Amino acid sequence: MDRRTAIALFAVLAAPGLLGAGKKDEKPTGSSAYIALNTLTATIQRTNGRRGVLTVQAGLDVPDARLRAKVESVLPRVRAVMVQTLQTYATGMSPGAPPNGDLLSQALQRETDRILGQKGAKVLLGTMLIN
Repeated sequence: MDRRTAIALFAVLAAPGLLGAGKKDEKPTGSSAYIALNTLTATIQRTNGRRGVLTVQAGLDVPDARLRAKVESVLPRVRAVMVQTLQTYATGMSPGAPPNGDLLSQALQRETDRILGQKGAKVLLGTMLIN
């Protein structure tokens, strides 16, 4: 068996394992209750007077399957209200001040509960960056 044949045979035999065959239903986060949101951004005023960007990574923890289905159906509205809340928060920030994660998470939680019409989806915040 020459080298080219061996490489081709290895590629055919190893391809299903390399592509993750059989793991299509598994979410990359490891939890079926977690719904990751795209990065939320808002413009801010920097200390030198120029504009900057506040970037926040967020997600929702929704253990109830029925509520999770509702959240996934209205996810664009949830994301839109989160971006609007973040922009309102960023507008009121003092130039050069770091973001207050506690205050921001409370505001995002309140608006998420309002859009969903009930409690049960917990807002989780990740990294907050100012650029």
